[in-house]
Amino acid sequence: MEDGANRRMSGKLQSELKKRMPFETPEQEALLNLVRTSDRIQFRFARLFREYGLTPSQYNVLRILRGEGSPLPCLEIADRMIAAVPGITGLIDRLEAMELVTRDRSTEDRRVVNVAITAKALELLGKLDGPVGDLHATLVGHLTHAELRELSRLLEKARKSLPE
Repeated sequence: MEDGANRRMSGKLQSELKKRMPFETPEQEALLNLVRTSDRIQFRFARLFREYGLTPSQYNVLRILRGEGSPLPCLEIADRMIAAVPGITGLIDRLEAMELVTRDRSTEDRRVVNVAITAKALELLGKLDGPVGDLHATLVGHLTHAELRELSRLLEKARKSLPE
């Protein structure tokens, strides 16, 4: 019975992509499912953040700074980002131009630039908290808590094979 259920579930992505031949391996199908799902989710978040004048990366920086509660060095922010950002300095430049962060060179080590969140950014994040929570619920609210924990566990397990 389980094999039949798996066969019925298998092929959904194949159908969505209008792929004539089955995937070569279950690994290929799983990874392409992951990429397609990630793309769809990222698109929805990007559209939401755009309404507030932000990119997903800018939002991520602001969330990191709000969560920390105190200024952080640029490189520490880069290390904490969800998605790798090649130009953290440019990203911080744009946030500073928008008056959402301030920068201050460390007095102990002049090479270190600390970034702090502004009151304007905290107000903006406050406006986004509800819509972001609503989008989380829309995207994965149909999954049970057990399914969400299992999904997180499996994704973390899959990432173990990736270099840091």
